[in-house]
Amino acid sequence: MGTTAAERFLVIDSPVASDLHVLVLAGGLSYERDVSLRSGRRVLDALRAVGVEAELRDADVALLPALAADPPDAVVIALHGATGEDGSLRGVLDLCGIPYVGCDARASRLAWDKPSAKAVLREAGIPTPDWVALPHDRFSELGAVAVLDRIADRLGLPLMVKPAQGGSGLGAGVVRDAASLPAAMVGCFAYDSTALVERYVPGMDVAVSVVDLGDGPQALPPVEIVPRNGVYDYAARYTAGRTTWHAPARLDPEVAATVADVALAAHTALGLRDLSRVDVIVDASGQPHVLEVNVSPGMTETSLLPLAVQAAGLDFGRLLGSLVTRAATRRTTT
Repeated sequence: MGTTAAERFLVIDSPVASDLHVLVLAGGLSYERDVSLRSGRRVLDALRAVGVEAELRDADVALLPALAADPPDAVVIALHGATGEDGSLRGVLDLCGIPYVGCDARASRLAWDKPSAKAVLREAGIPTPDWVALPHDRFSELGAVAVLDRIADRLGLPLMVKPAQGGSGLGAGVVRDAASLPAAMVGCFAYDSTALVERYVPGMDVAVSVVDLGDGPQALPPVEIVPRNGVYDYAARYTAGRTTWHAPARLDPEVAATVADVALAAHTALGLRDLSRVDVIVDASGQPHVLEVNVSPGMTETSLLPLAVQAAGLDFGRLLGSLVTRAATRRTTT
């Protein structure tokens, strides 16, 4: 067998510019504020450990004056939820001429909206479970019972219900019988005005982190996710003991290679840059199905990208330092 994507990545030796002034943005006002603050602090510590001058700041009313008074060389967006992932903050940074790690505003908006992203993936021939997106208004106007009956008939059971725009498993749940679907929809609408109802694919939960340091996107070792209750929801993600992770995932080499290829294809199809995390289900036949793509992956002690970095034998701080060094060059080239 040839060299895997992860093995190729291990030979990359990107320099870290220690004279950079880097701003780490964390916090925000989304439901994921606490997770974002934890991500931001870990990024801050990792950058400082490799000699990069970094500071942590919230995305609040003081941000733009601070950017104008002391523009950083690059920004790391450790904001989760809409604040960091819907493209709006990236658009503001573009207006300010401040380079940042990660994809541009357009690609961020696309990836953030799961139905739109899935449509792009499907058009590109990338497998993703069948779905329907249902705004709350249509749900009410057309009659909840009739709509839900039609969804169950079309997609079958079980189903996965989740917010069309959101992260960290908030508002998401598996529906195994039709009687449970109305409550799942109500819970989902508490977090977003549109629900994504998706055919549930049983199998192995796998996250593939994709990183590009200038030689093209490459997949890090896949991380297998084994939640104790069978669903990788908010509690399973951020509560100690609720989930077991295997890095690398317990996949046959051929399946692992296919999973990496699908993740790279998803990253490319959505027009992403620098880094992303592609969430995949691998079914019993070894076929990967892309669930969603995250443009601002978590960086906490239980987050999947840092686990993949460790499994690849890479230093987390040096990786981040290389990413901010690359981002900083965009100020002079754009």
